[in-house]
Amino acid sequence: MSHSPSLPRLKRVPPGWWVGMGWYAGMLLTFLMRVRLPGEYEPSVRPGVLIYRWDGLLTQLLATALAAAGCVLLDRRPLKALALVLGAATLATFSLSVGEIPLAQFLAADVALYFIAATRSRRIAFIALLMALGTLTGFLTVRLLAGWDVGTSAELVVALTAVVAWLVGGSAYEARRHGASLAAQAAEQALVEERLRIAREMHDMVAHSLGIIALQAGAAARVVHTQPDAAREAMSAVETAGRETLSGLRRMLGALREGQPAHEGAARESAHEGAARESAPLHPAQGLADVDRLAKATTAAGVRVEVDWRGRPRPLPPDIDLSAFRIIQESVTNVVRHAATGSCRVSVAYGPEDLVIEIADRGRGVGTAADSGFGLVGMRERVALLHGEFAAAPRPEGGFRVTARLPVPAAAGTGDAA
Repeated sequence: MSHSPSLPRLKRVPPGWWVGMGWYAGMLLTFLMRVRLPGEYEPSVRPGVLIYRWDGLLTQLLATALAAAGCVLLDRRPLKALALVLGAATLATFSLSVGEIPLAQFLAADVALYFIAATRSRRIAFIALLMALGTLTGFLTVRLLAGWDVGTSAELVVALTAVVAWLVGGSAYEARRHGASLAAQAAEQALVEERLRIAREMHDMVAHSLGIIALQAGAAARVVHTQPDAAREAMSAVETAGRETLSGLRRMLGALREGQPAHEGAARESAHEGAARESAPLHPAQGLADVDRLAKATTAAGVRVEVDWRGRPRPLPPDIDLSAFRIIQESVTNVVRHAATGSCRVSVAYGPEDLVIEIADRGRGVGTAADSGFGLVGMRERVALLHGEFAAAPRPEGGFRVTARLPVPAAAGTGDAA
């Protein structure tokens, strides 16, 4: 259920909007530097002849249109978008009567270069840097060949800002990759820990079943000659417990081995053996019979839990019974911790061939189906080990829903030995 907080407001702004704001900030700075501001005797930069003429203003409008087109294409065609922004910076410079592309005109290109370096592959980011530096170099080369004055020193500063933007974007890219790698490792670790927990629980169930088998076999041995019917019932109970335990072990161990890398097998097998050496209590593991108790305890803690039982309840194999309870327990715990709501609904439906569990709330938190919360990882792993189906996603009407379908062996559905 793990509800994730919403993104900060600044992160919701698309990259194209940032590039657009960089362009308009540069345009504003261009005009402010060419007027006499309060406290100045003359403008910082003498305005060119064309800037306030109709053709100069038309050039600025065309450059702004090119920059806007680049902002729109930045997400889908980053290199083409950068080419449009660089073209806009070059075009806007023609009416300024300067010998270089000023930093104010290149500010939007720096912002676009940062986002390309931060979100795209290293190859695309390097091509983008070459495009930016090539534009600056080409502008100076054309002016030199035409015999016009050039501002090489100022252009070197602009080129330095492009390199800095590219480096900062590359650093953000590597930081995100590293964060994703750490998150993947943490999720894998949580998966391993959940499997070890499942193995320990299976060990407890097997120990409990063996204890029952020993007691029933001892009782049968004592009354086999005096009470044959009682001995027969005891041995039937031994057979049922043995079949259920073997069936659960086959399901669980077969699923645990599926997809397990060979180099991890030895380590996990050793860990499982270590868990098996722990002392096991001879009391039944928790199951669906404990759901009502869980609901009462959670309601007493401040979050009302409504339990809806559907279908005809019947005995389930111990591993399915325990996994169903664990899914409900984890989901209800997540509602209490993250959903910011006062109630939730638990539905348990017994079908002819499966068991369907649903936990839904109307919390105010924001969740995603791809949430990386380790609670979801554990639940999804439990369901996968039992060859079931699992889903966790926000509800259209608000809140969050967890659904799990666990197939039940046919023999278990009839109450016979599994």
